[in-house]
Amino acid sequence: MSSLMINLFLAGFAYVIIIYFVAMMTKNSLRNGKNGSDDGDGGIENFKPPKIDLPPGVIWPKDSPKKTKPDPVEL
Repeated sequence: MSSLMINLFLAGFAYVIIIYFVAMMTKNSLRNGKNGSDDGDGGIENFKPPKIDLPPGVIWPKDSPKKTKPDPVEL
């Protein structure tokens, strides 16, 4: 056998072994009931946006004064 065939055989064998171990690790984690819903960071969930200190004269659009419709002008 040439060295190319030996190298191809060894690379294929290593590939099969790696795929086997990956499949076994995945199978074990799925069997333990880990469904992927846990993001893993822990702590208390806070969905409020952070309070940002704006420079003077800058306001958030939701805090802007409400615009009223002007009275219709009759001609």
